[in-house]
Amino acid sequence: MPHSPPRARALRFQRLLLDWYAAQARALPWRRTRDPYRVLVSEIMLQQTQVSRVEPLYRAFLRRFPSARALAAAPAAEVLGAWRGLGYNRRALNLHRAAQAVVQRHGGRVPGDLEALRALPGVGDYTARAVLAFAFGRDAAPVDTNVARVLARAVAGAPLGKAQAQRLADAVLPRGRAAEWGNALMDLGARVCTARLPRCEDCPVASACAWRRAGGADPAAAGALRPRPQAPFAGSDRFHRGRLVDALRDGPLLPGALGRAAQLDDAARLEGIVAALVREGMAQWAGGVLRLPRAEAAPRA
Repeated sequence: MPHSPPRARALRFQRLLLDWYAAQARALPWRRTRDPYRVLVSEIMLQQTQVSRVEPLYRAFLRRFPSARALAAAPAAEVLGAWRGLGYNRRALNLHRAAQAVVQRHGGRVPGDLEALRALPGVGDYTARAVLAFAFGRDAAPVDTNVARVLARAVAGAPLGKAQAQRLADAVLPRGRAAEWGNALMDLGARVCTARLPRCEDCPVASACAWRRAGGADPAAAGALRPRPQAPFAGSDRFHRGRLVDALRDGPLLPGALGRAAQLDDAARLEGIVAALVREGMAQWAGGVLRLPRAEAAPRA
């Protein structure tokens, strides 16, 4: 297990990073709110989706569903419709179910407790800690792949497993500054300390960086949180699922139209994709047509 850095170097790392963030912070809408519901929405949207795509859709989504109660009361079809353009549509259903759980279990208020947050559908350890830090100002250290990469390079100077990264993040967290600290780490990882081509010459924490001091192989090239090659998206089941859900957003489909909508002519594979969508609650058969849950529209041939 990599040890925490000496206190003097940890303090220098904190100061350099926070000074950089104060001057370079991005003006993102979810960073201007402490509403736990709005923070939760942003964190679910930002899972595996670029900031540039999320920003306008986040605003539109909140205009439509301004509270957990409003989201919980909406039909699933309406939520899936509002998710258009974000991808990974299962997240929309999880967010909808999380809002229903917030209403049923917590009186419509997103809880400020780690275990209660983790018990919500679609909320894992990272998202729960992010809500605690960014909405409630708690001393919680959310660790995503960007943060883990910065910690491995700049702080540990060694590969980190998931649990190691979390322990180290907890150890170097400046108490009382969790929100700006978490955002600073994420911004550094996304904009400077990137996975493939880190811009070390522009790094604000270079003078406190363990990797720069020690040299050698990139610590982030190994460890449990290293980036892994992704399978091609075009032609994958996820691609065809996405095309089919996009078509269902415009209305129900007769069975004969499913292959065209999914852009798939393999009948057995199409059957499996449709069955999975129905099983997950993302689509339903009703009156001989496939539709989003409780969608209302005339079927298209």
